Amino acid sequence: MKTAVPCYYHLDVEVSPERVGQVSRILAAHLRYWDLDNLVDPVCRGAELLLTAIDQHATDKHTSIEMWWNGQHLITAIGDDDRDLRPDQDLRPCLAHLAATSDGWGCCASETGSKIIWFSQRARSGERVPLVPTRPEPRLRQVLKVPRTLPVAQLAAAADGLLEGAR
Repeated sequence: MKTAVPCYYHLDVEVSPERVGQVSRILAAHLRYWDLDNLVDPVCRGAELLLTAIDQHATDKHTSIEMWWNGQHLITAIGDDDRDLRPDQDLRPCLAHLAATSDGWGCCASETGSKIIWFSQRARSGERVPLVPTRPEPRLRQVLKVPRTLPVAQLAAAADGLLEGAR
């Protein structure tokens, strides 16, 4: 069963061919730490493809990588600072792979003009546990009157009785 504790990870990196493998291992370690072993391959493969494309086509190699886990979905976002890198031309093979292997993906611009490419993976439970409906059991409860329905004199008398009993 996956934990529902929200998790977040951020990594800034200068992309180079040797750093792509290192970043992939770092992301895999965090996913395993979050108990998301079944998402290691698709997330790391998508991140590797994007980082390799950024390394090949971008002039500014500074990249930010973020992962958010909300208990059901893992969102991985990779942002670059290169204004000349065009996702529709330079990153077309990567985006096609992300579209085929992820539950959702997108590309947006930030306030600084950089691009952020994100993709999400839904965590699927390996075990299916059927839900068994339980029959409600009757319980005895003492019904208390709401204070607003009692006259002020009754409330004051009840308070005096409590004060005298405490002495």
